[in-house]
Amino acid sequence: MNLFYSETEIVARVEGLTMARLRAFVAAECVAPAEREGRLVFREVDLARVQLLAELVRDFDLDPDAAGMVVSLVDQIHGLRRALRQLGEAVAAEPGDVRDRIRQRLATDRVGLGAPEH
Repeated sequence: MNLFYSETEIVARVEGLTMARLRAFVAAECVAPAEREGRLVFREVDLARVQLLAELVRDFDLDPDAAGMVVSLVDQIHGLRRALRQLGEAVAAEPGDVRDRIRQRLATDRVGLGAPEH
């Protein structure tokens, strides 16, 4: 089931959120609601994002643009983690000799970069 929330419902569900601040998040492109019948509608993921944005603004006194930048960085971190997980799965599927060469190469590169060896 695909549940959508109106602007009013989002404001009612997020502590300390005002309609003006929600619209500022949308204007700053921190959240991208859909549009239905000429009105903005928000999905569950949008609700979670708005909650995080509101917490950042409240707890760290950030403006909507700065909060959006923080959330964008969090998005990038999640994307990188997903990519690393996929890479790890691909490497794990390779034969042992290939995995050993990759492990050796990573150890060599770490030493060259001054990173500690494990």
